[in-house]
Amino acid sequence: MKILYAIQGTGNGHISRAREIVPLLQQYGELDLLVSGTQAEVSLVQPLKYQYHGFSFVFGTQGGVDKWATFKLMNLPQLWRDMHHLPLKQYDLIINDFEPVSAWACRLQKIPSVSLSHQCSFVSPNTPRPEKWNYAEWLFKYYSPTTYHIGFHFERYADFIHTPVIRSEIRNLETSNLGHYTVYLPAYDDKILLKHLGKAKDVEWHIFSKRQKTPYREGNVQICPVDNAEFNKSLSSSAGLLTGGGFEGPAEALFLQKKVMMIPMTGQYEQRCNALSASRLGVPVVNEIDEHFDARLSGWLNDDTRIQVDFPDETAKIVDDMINKYAKS
Repeated sequence: MKILYAIQGTGNGHISRAREIVPLLQQYGELDLLVSGTQAEVSLVQPLKYQYHGFSFVFGTQGGVDKWATFKLMNLPQLWRDMHHLPLKQYDLIINDFEPVSAWACRLQKIPSVSLSHQCSFVSPNTPRPEKWNYAEWLFKYYSPTTYHIGFHFERYADFIHTPVIRSEIRNLETSNLGHYTVYLPAYDDKILLKHLGKAKDVEWHIFSKRQKTPYREGNVQICPVDNAEFNKSLSSSAGLLTGGGFEGPAEALFLQKKVMMIPMTGQYEQRCNALSASRLGVPVVNEIDEHFDARLSGWLNDDTRIQVDFPDETAKIVDDMINKYAKS
């Protein structure tokens, strides 16, 4: 059997999940990997068959997307060419994690594909989202269209939606509480974070920054480059995680019984949806870092409530069921 696994390369969550899924897929045959996008710091250990520029957004420094940088990064003619020239007839199964080049190539070549992603959970109307409709619903539908769907979310909102994939390296961590807090807020400049977090002088902070290549310290705040092993080490021994409105990071922290506070990116609809879902579990959500943030942060630091979640290890079964149901016989 020949399998193509296509993965979105914007943000770290897609690649992080793929690190768990790739070894499982390799048990079923020859696996080719495709990544498109330009904003991930983590990578796969396995070699890529295809790597494309894709269609990515760029994190800003004030809590949202840098629209100008995103516009400059776009290369729509190249995206069009890649969609039309990706060879797919050779594959018995094409799996897609919110990756547009292969999804549209499949549609153009009339080849079925299956989503294995967080984003495809929004196919279900039961998946929480803000009451006000947003144009980003079109992105959920058309950015990476596939034939079949296997979704992941904080809760099982529909039959095809499963709880999060928690990587084995996270499940096997020995946890402790050394009192520090781990921070991953890539849409905020380090100086903004230092200004606010530095005020909580009796708290140790570990900021993992997209913008730094070497670590440094200012007072009670340690700033570190993004590194998977160092981040896991910090998180496993932390009191909690202060993060954006992503999915995998908060899910892993909740699994480890860490406190979580989420600050979804401004204007990023999916992150708003994720934060809404997490808030229904009891996770505190702050919409932006403004004049009220310090008080909200202080309240979170002083609240030791731990949210109980049930994220069973069923990834191998999900992959096996997918192979049996959707691969060519």
